[in-house]
Amino acid sequence: MEKVPELFGSMVFNDSVMRERLPKDTYKALRRTMALGKHLDPAIAGVVANAMKDWALEKGATHYTHWFQPLTGITAEKHDSFITPAPDGRVIMEFSGKELIKGEPDASSFPSGGLRATFEARGYTAWDPTSYAFIKDKTLCIPTAFCSYGGEALDKKTPLLRSMEALNKQALRILRLFGNTDVKCVRTSVGPEQEYFLVDKDMYEKRKDLMFTGRTLFGAKPPKGQELDDHYFGVIPPRVAAYMADLNEELWKLGILAKTEHNEVAPAQHELAPIYTTTNIATDHNQLTMEIMQKVALRHGLVCLLHEKPFAGVNGSGKHNNWSMATDTGVNLLTPGDTPYENAQFLLFLCAVIKAVDDYQDLLRLSVATAGNDHRLGANEAPPAVVSMFLGDELTAVLDAIEKDAPYSGSEKTVMKLGVHVLPRFTRDNTDRNRTSPFAFTGNKFEFRMLGSSNSIACANIMLNAAVAESLKVYADRLEKADDFEAALHDMIKKTIKDHKRIIFNGNGYDEGWITEATEKRGLLNLRTTPDALPCILEKKNVDMLTSHKVFTEAEIHSRYEITLENYCKTVNIEALTMLDMVHKEILPAVESYTRTLADTLLAKKAAVAELACKHETATIARLSQLTDEIATAADALHGAVMKLKTVTDVTKASEMIRDTVLQKMAELRVVCDEAETLTAESFWPYPTYDALLFGVK
Repeated sequence: MEKVPELFGSMVFNDSVMRERLPKDTYKALRRTMALGKHLDPAIAGVVANAMKDWALEKGATHYTHWFQPLTGITAEKHDSFITPAPDGRVIMEFSGKELIKGEPDASSFPSGGLRATFEARGYTAWDPTSYAFIKDKTLCIPTAFCSYGGEALDKKTPLLRSMEALNKQALRILRLFGNTDVKCVRTSVGPEQEYFLVDKDMYEKRKDLMFTGRTLFGAKPPKGQELDDHYFGVIPPRVAAYMADLNEELWKLGILAKTEHNEVAPAQHELAPIYTTTNIATDHNQLTMEIMQKVALRHGLVCLLHEKPFAGVNGSGKHNNWSMATDTGVNLLTPGDTPYENAQFLLFLCAVIKAVDDYQDLLRLSVATAGNDHRLGANEAPPAVVSMFLGDELTAVLDAIEKDAPYSGSEKTVMKLGVHVLPRFTRDNTDRNRTSPFAFTGNKFEFRMLGSSNSIACANIMLNAAVAESLKVYADRLEKADDFEAALHDMIKKTIKDHKRIIFNGNGYDEGWITEATEKRGLLNLRTTPDALPCILEKKNVDMLTSHKVFTEAEIHSRYEITLENYCKTVNIEALTMLDMVHKEILPAVESYTRTLADTLLAKKAAVAELACKHETATIARLSQLTDEIATAADALHGAVMKLKTVTDVTKASEMIRDTVLQKMAELRVVCDEAETLTAESFWPYPTYDALLFGVK
């Protein structure tokens, strides 16, 4: 392997490459655009494009593409070669500024949620200069935004950039009130931890459910799961270690800061964690990471499963979104300082997050809502569907003291008056991390743990950025009009704590008693499924907030509601059809074949020795025969539900039917099929079992 410093970023048109290859004035103009979000001067685009092309050709690239993130949840790309015909019949390699800035892909096959008619095929991709271009598979990939002919966002990058700008605008207002005139911009930073499963490719290809849906729709519990807690941080199997080493190289080439790798809790489950970076770039990097994880796995005879719950009865896979706010001067706004000024500023931004999470808990929940994540939330060590915040004992005690104007009993006993008395300095990890909390403070950042492993991190960060921007706007509006800034600041923080302390919970989020307390005593929302959560985005308070900060238009909000619910319905419908296909073509024939073999064995034994009891054969034949009838009945019930679903044209009603009926019928079918698996000889079972899948990669 090459030395890592030389390898890292070698396939990225990054700052060092730009500094080397661009004229000084062009470089400065482009850096200004990247750092401050200023409009790009079209005049420099041609210079940048030519430099990109020359660099890409030297790296072996033959094509370029506008790389974007449509509302499918995966990335999209259309490759064009650099070749241009010359008058003498030869070709030359060209790439213009116009081609760099804008593309015109066909938008008709991408979901729009009613934003455009099918015949309005044209869409536009627009270069995002804040994210570096890179080379993948001999193609120069240019990160872009994607919009319709009418200008509506058809992707996840555009609203993410809007949300970042909204937060930047309001955060700067707050910093100016504290007398800070040096900061020119505030950016959110994210480090998304990525969990995944690895299974043998040959076994994967023998399971229709894994191939069609990404999860096992059937599977009896193996004798051993994760009960012994022996997989987490355990010795990495050689085959997995080789995969991880290869994966790291590919990610490092693309400038992705893959830092930590280890075995996760469940058998066959692992995790990759990067160093945090700007939210926009982190989103691009995470999409690339998921793609490359799957590609590299195939090279090793493995398949990388990114479904949130590929196996029942063991941990699912999440994606912990480590989020913070930082200035361009290098100050993390969620780090307590040493002075009253810094302490007050920290508490204000902290309270902005507390208020945002409480006011918009529904938006945070729906930002992670998918059919797959519905299976994960509330199960096996995943956070519950109820949103709450963990702050730790010390910080909670400080907030309590401020609320009550009471002496804080920490390092110095004093009544907390912001700007007058010094808030005790926090150690970075002043208390234990709370793995059970959906939204936990970890010293200088918040860890949002509800995201599913296949989720784009854009959705969660859009809602989080927008909600915090709204809190900061409310604060700035009040403080800018205050005659006594310090008094107004103190009163406002005190009021925030009093009004929103219900969202703070430092206990065990896995405890069923917490769900009761959260919903019945505190009035928090328990939006258990996607159909429960998604309608919240159409509520007036949410529409007003998102449109006021120009994160979405009202039409874009409605489109995302339609697209997300349609995806939910289509996903579960595919799962149901796959179950029926497996039952009729694989499971029932296997059970009947084994039953016939048992019956032949029974008859042969009886023929040889008529007095033999043959209790095992008799009981097993009887139960398997009963199970085949129960399987057939359950399959018929599921088929009836699927047929009825076809007649429902309204997407909201369809999603509710899936939640209330289809998923229940699927669960009932699985129960009887899984029992049949436990009674059928392994040699007769038509596909690899949990034993082989979870423990087959050595």
